[in-house]
Amino acid sequence: MPSAQLNEHRMYYEVHGRGEPVLCMGGWGTFCHGNQVHLARGLSEHYQVIVFDYRGIGDSDDDLSRPATMQLHAQDALALLDHLQVPAAHLVGLVGMGACVCQEIAVTHPRRARSMLNMGAWCEVDDFLRDQLEMFRTVHRDGGFLAFQQLVTLLSFTPEYYNANKARLLGPHGGWRELNGRYQAHSRLIDACVSFHSKNRLAAVQCPSLVIHAGLDQVTSPRTTRAIEAAIPNCRGLHWDDVAHVVAGKEQKMRFADTLLAWLAEHSGSA
Repeated sequence: MPSAQLNEHRMYYEVHGRGEPVLCMGGWGTFCHGNQVHLARGLSEHYQVIVFDYRGIGDSDDDLSRPATMQLHAQDALALLDHLQVPAAHLVGLVGMGACVCQEIAVTHPRRARSMLNMGAWCEVDDFLRDQLEMFRTVHRDGGFLAFQQLVTLLSFTPEYYNANKARLLGPHGGWRELNGRYQAHSRLIDACVSFHSKNRLAAVQCPSLVIHAGLDQVTSPRTTRAIEAAIPNCRGLHWDDVAHVVAGKEQKMRFADTLLAWLAEHSGSA
């Protein structure tokens, strides 16, 4: 499987499909190692989809001497695009820090972003979000992975979806399993999240941008995502009042796939 020495660490990555490049990043997990099935349906049939393991998870290693910041993760992503000889890509960031990495790329290297979609994101960390992120860190450290997994799952899905799918959401093969046994890597991802601030820099974003506000999100609610839309010039926003932190269930996944594919088609060929 492909890996490369990029930005002073070994990065594992995968490329699926052909077409205009789309860089997809999620939260504290990966779309690699079979998890590409969680990408929007039809995406890799129309686009070249680039995914990778963040530092310290999956098959990517980490240099613990370097401070963990969102800027570092953006540099990693840009190094991968350079390695693949991709001058610019559509940026898709979902469910947490992936959206923040997208913002960092679009702010610091605007010509590398053809378009940007953010969901489950923030551009500044208030006390409520900071204390949630620190709570995840504390529970993982003191209670172990399974306690953390249950906490984050309870906050990421609707009660109806959790009740119907609890058995597959929890356990060693459930959500956020990439963090199992990797507390230090998780803690460094949290370091990058709590230190991220882009609100006063988002005016530099030049690419077409879309922010989806999830009305039932208990972590990155419209309280945090509306500020992104307001700060980016000519940004478009969508409000989905029935969606939690994670898009889940057939109807929601189809809606997201249709929205993403329509968005990308609208901006295909943009530089």
